[in-house]
Amino acid sequence: MEKTTKTALITGASSGIGYELALIHAKNGDDVILVARREDKLNELKFLIHEKYPVKVEVIALDLAQPESPKILFDTIVRMDATVEYLINNAGFGDYGKFTETNWEKEQQMIQLNILALTELTKLYLPLMVERKSGHVMNVASIASFLPGPLMAVYYATKAYVLHFSEAINNEVADHNVSVTALCPGPTISGFQDAANLGDSKFFQSNKFPSSKEVAEYGYQAMLKKKVVAIHGASNRWMVFFLRLIPRAMVVKMVRKLQGKK
Repeated sequence: MEKTTKTALITGASSGIGYELALIHAKNGDDVILVARREDKLNELKFLIHEKYPVKVEVIALDLAQPESPKILFDTIVRMDATVEYLINNAGFGDYGKFTETNWEKEQQMIQLNILALTELTKLYLPLMVERKSGHVMNVASIASFLPGPLMAVYYATKAYVLHFSEAINNEVADHNVSVTALCPGPTISGFQDAANLGDSKFFQSNKFPSSKEVAEYGYQAMLKKKVVAIHGASNRWMVFFLRLIPRAMVVKMVRKLQGKK
């Protein structure tokens, strides 16, 4: 029997975890739709995939931090007549600094991208998956989902939303052969630190972190296994476990100390 080609829609595909997930899906025979702001970076990835794998690659340059973008993306893919089997909501960014001093416009865009765009795309695609009784959603959260985050208060709060939202809707759709996975990586080698102005924090200066490729491979396998909460790395899993035993006030102080700059 001939294998039916499946399509993966990957946001934030121009770098980091999204970039690596695109390569993994293509390697496994899935067509891919790549979404990010930088069309040049997406086309570089498209060229690389075409050199290596016999799959279809579509590039859509779009800023999902704009409120109208998720529906524009959905309508564009409808016109392509592509059935999205894998929705990977990876696009997101953070910012560093005291809430009283950070830029509201940037935080507003962060909420729009990390929460609203992710939620709207899931709202558009999940009913279709339920109807055909097939599909996977991966929402990229973070170990920040389990913590309050002084000096990155809005970012940590957006990732807490992603985790709880993913767990809840997975419960609603699991009986329809559809799964929702919250991938929760710890700090990862990618462009995130620079975008969030985190390069000088004590935590990032004093630790070695896994590559985006390692995290993407873990997330891909966790999604296929229908794992609901996928925390990458044994040390991160232990940390999340022990957090339950520590008073919340102490947790906040620990995060503040780790994120302070040298």
